[in-house]
Amino acid sequence: MATPGNTASELGLAGRRALVTGAGKGIGRSTVQALHAAGMQVVAVSRTRADLDSLVRECPGVEPVCVDLGDWEAVERALGGVGPVDLLVNNAAVAVLQPFLEVTKEAFDISFDVNLRAVIQVSQIVARGLIARGAPGSIVNVSSQASQRALRNHTIYCAAKGAMDMLTKVMALELGPHKIRVNAVNPTVVMTAMGQVNWSDPQKAKTMLDRIPLGRFAEVDNVVDAILFLLSDRSSMITGSTLPVDGGFLAS
Repeated sequence: MATPGNTASELGLAGRRALVTGAGKGIGRSTVQALHAAGMQVVAVSRTRADLDSLVRECPGVEPVCVDLGDWEAVERALGGVGPVDLLVNNAAVAVLQPFLEVTKEAFDISFDVNLRAVIQVSQIVARGLIARGAPGSIVNVSSQASQRALRNHTIYCAAKGAMDMLTKVMALELGPHKIRVNAVNPTVVMTAMGQVNWSDPQKAKTMLDRIPLGRFAEVDNVVDAILFLLSDRSSMITGSTLPVDGGFLAS
């Protein structure tokens, strides 16, 4: 479980309400745990009811919302009345890996529906609420090093994350006058349960690790710490940024 290195008051998060998508597993789940441990109200969004049920048992008081972010109308129904949200983490994503010449319409649609369109939709809901209340806010989009480097068989994923980076900048430009900051974090391979399985082959792992100056993959807490910083008032002059959490991969 991720635990915040600072108290809620030190991070400037005390008394705020956050919404985290993709909250059932991995980075999203650990982000919810960290925000909950800091004493915040957290709305946890996932398409998997069992994951939400176990999360609520671990973190009593977390508000679960079970919805498929690829379904625009269902998201409107589920989140349209979510109430005041001060902080948003757009973490939900799907990764469909296909060589360029084998990319399918179905893979493209589900990838862009969840990885990009849902980010726009959920951010609109939260930002409109902030503007209506005249309240400041912070949005963090979980992107990837794949937004800025071509990776074999990652045609759709690289394209969607590249689009997310530019979306982050446009959102920052347009929402900045409303005191809403928007940033992205761009991790390398992260040792979530899925990451450990996908990169368990030593030869496959070596190919990527050889490109990372620090010589290791990211732990979940490395990414959560960056998210907490960008949500907090300690980053109050930072917006429109894409923050690598990649051990130097993008510098290599």
